[in-house]
Amino acid sequence: MKNTILVALALLAFTASGQEKAAESKMQWFDDAKLGIFIHWGIYAVDGISESWSFHNRRVTHENYMKQLGGFTAAAYKPEEWVRLIKNSGARYAVITSKHHDGVALWNTKMNQLSIPAQTPAGRDVLTPFVTELRKAGLKAGLYFSLIDWTHPDYPGFLRDSGKYVLAEQPDRWSRFLTFMNGQLHELKTGINPDLWWFDGDWEHPADEWRAADIRKSLLANNPAVIINGRLAGYGDYDTPEQNFPVTRPDLPAWELCMTMNDSWGYQGRDMNYKTPYEIISIFADVIGFGGNLLLDIGPKADGTIPAEQVHILEEMGKWTSKHEEAIFGTLAGLPQGHFYGPSTLSADSLSLYLFVSGGSCGQVVLKGLMNTIKTSEVLGTGQTLNPKVVGKISWSPVPGLVYLDVPDGAADAYMTVIKLTFEKPVALYRGKGGLQ
Repeated sequence: MKNTILVALALLAFTASGQEKAAESKMQWFDDAKLGIFIHWGIYAVDGISESWSFHNRRVTHENYMKQLGGFTAAAYKPEEWVRLIKNSGARYAVITSKHHDGVALWNTKMNQLSIPAQTPAGRDVLTPFVTELRKAGLKAGLYFSLIDWTHPDYPGFLRDSGKYVLAEQPDRWSRFLTFMNGQLHELKTGINPDLWWFDGDWEHPADEWRAADIRKSLLANNPAVIINGRLAGYGDYDTPEQNFPVTRPDLPAWELCMTMNDSWGYQGRDMNYKTPYEIISIFADVIGFGGNLLLDIGPKADGTIPAEQVHILEEMGKWTSKHEEAIFGTLAGLPQGHFYGPSTLSADSLSLYLFVSGGSCGQVVLKGLMNTIKTSEVLGTGQTLNPKVVGKISWSPVPGLVYLDVPDGAADAYMTVIKLTFEKPVALYRGKGGLQ
């Protein structure tokens, strides 16, 4: 039958040369992690304005923006409590802003005096203690680093109509900036040695001006296992779509959606447009079903406390991920579109299939094109078993029937219910048109 196409989903795994296999091995923890927490913390939390962009877009003057240095106290900052909350959410890694586009470093940089330890009432390195606590908890540590530095005197300015210079006309000035930038990267790579670099700002210059290839080479020479995000002007390991879920899968083998809980990256007290826990959990399920990670952002206040709304979301995430962890962590991307109306994931051996169903849904769940005989079926985390019903299967045709599943009363999760199906052999799917040819 020409239209019958068996798809062994294990073939979707990345296969490559020795060098590519080494890269795949390096990425394994990232592929398995699924959930990370992004942290935007800086002086912008003092007045609750947008990080760096508020002066770039002239909503405030650069001078008034920098006055926030005087209000950054970190008086209630307890990195161990941050890490406890992050770990309990189910996250396997965290990425924190070491320096945003405003140029204010959270660590005690020796390259200039523009840092939290040197210029704020906090008076100390607030970056290193957080990374230390992450590693105590067994979590991976990532550093956000802005290539842009709109405050540095040798960077080509932030104003749209002035303050810029042509690099070719002032090469010494650009060279001085690159020496400064690489000096800060050297401090971080030798002092903290992150598991992941999360660059930003590469759009302002091409790769050759950033000398991106040299940056990558330097970071890998320090730590061959380090992972670099896709914002190093083409020299990264994974794609990083922002805020909006991709309709088609990103190009690189690994990808990560970074997303805010409300509309702001850093703390803005007036922004109460928070997504609900259901909305975030359903987006998370879509992400992992598409083979990606979710990097969910929080924005602590200037004193180091995390807003109650953000704490609540992380706690609800933790309850849900704890209940459904086998369907989340270490899984593979799920079924192609057309087989199930919702997200799904596969166990690493493709012997288990996990179907994610909105907790408020009613009626039967339908699965199409499944060639396997179902061995067991259950509602994950409840102990409730299911009785699959196959409809439309013709004995003499290799085309499979439709599988209908009923979630028992009381078994549905408040946010998203997960149905687990197991099989004797790896999942195989019918991808034909249903004709008898």
